[in-house]
Amino acid sequence: MVVLTTRCLARVYNRTFIDKLRIYVRGGTGGNGLASLNGIGGRGGDVYIVAAQDQNLKLTEFKKLHPTKRFIADPGENSQRRLPSGLNGSSIYVQVPRGVTVVDAESRKVLGEISNRTDKILVARGGKGGSRWTNFLPRRGKCHSLYLDLKLIADVGFVGFPNAGKSTLLRNLSTAKPKVAEYPFTTVKPELGVLTYTDYRKITMADLPGLIEGAHLNKGRGHMFLKHIERTNILLFVVDVTGFCLSSKTKYRDAFQTVQLLTKELEQYDKMLVNKPAVLAVNKMDEDNASVMLEELQDKLFNWKDHLDDLPPTSVPNTQIKFRDVVPISAKFGSGTFSLKQKIRSEIDNLALPGSARLELEGPTSDTDLLSVESSPHKHLNDEILIL
Repeated sequence: MVVLTTRCLARVYNRTFIDKLRIYVRGGTGGNGLASLNGIGGRGGDVYIVAAQDQNLKLTEFKKLHPTKRFIADPGENSQRRLPSGLNGSSIYVQVPRGVTVVDAESRKVLGEISNRTDKILVARGGKGGSRWTNFLPRRGKCHSLYLDLKLIADVGFVGFPNAGKSTLLRNLSTAKPKVAEYPFTTVKPELGVLTYTDYRKITMADLPGLIEGAHLNKGRGHMFLKHIERTNILLFVVDVTGFCLSSKTKYRDAFQTVQLLTKELEQYDKMLVNKPAVLAVNKMDEDNASVMLEELQDKLFNWKDHLDDLPPTSVPNTQIKFRDVVPISAKFGSGTFSLKQKIRSEIDNLALPGSARLELEGPTSDTDLLSVESSPHKHLNDEILIL
């Protein structure tokens, strides 16, 4: 059981990770018309948001390179005697990482999402050139303030309270090196690891900062990081078999109650999240009496209606997550992680199958030690942005 103190809750969060950025965009002004020749000025350039080719630059680096965060397309050329029809101004393309949602800062309207390599969003149209219909005066380009809201794209999203062992598990399954310590809230920004199998199949995993009760109300890190779960394919609940306690002033929650509270937080943020495929990893099986507590958890999950009395009615989720499997593990020592790897792959592969077809992996599914777990080079979040 973990008890958090108010001193721990007062920790300063990492400010080097940026997943939301405000920018200003404006289409180019049209060129002047020429009345004596009835000439038409060129149209101003447009501003587009497109998927980035380079995924190595981060939003933090982009902010340093472009401190003004202003992107203005070229104006159209004026009508001239030698060229009565002015040339159009050049459009500019703002390259952003996949997973970015473009939102109008004033109206809060979602203009589009960048999920695929070919996605393109017109965010500011250039002004028309001057002509006889406008008294040969040009029009200004449209201007907007936009939010670039990055939502992490990963195959597996870790869900759990602080100190459940999510970072330790990520270290075990990959060569990612998130910070691990005895105190809570050691993960202050999302970390991405790559799980590599012997046949070179790769699955990305996202370790998110631990939730607390009320995260959907923006308590703790709140929906600042809950939003990253939206784009994951499956959820991996990581729960301490011994239970969890937020602080000395709050009530202790056993493993079953922890699952219920986590489910409620996801449900309050977005009801669709509880419909995602989910696997439950019961961690810290190296603790004393862990096997007994695991049996109690499995019994309560099966007969969940009989074990909700200890929770306030407002903390009981309306929908129970149907876990595809419950896998006991010890992330610290590596036991059970091989079975967990196999289950994760099975669920990811099943998502690609039509209908209700199921895929069963060949090979052993028994527990193995840490040395049998394949790992791959560490990768950070795809939270980069490049503006051209």
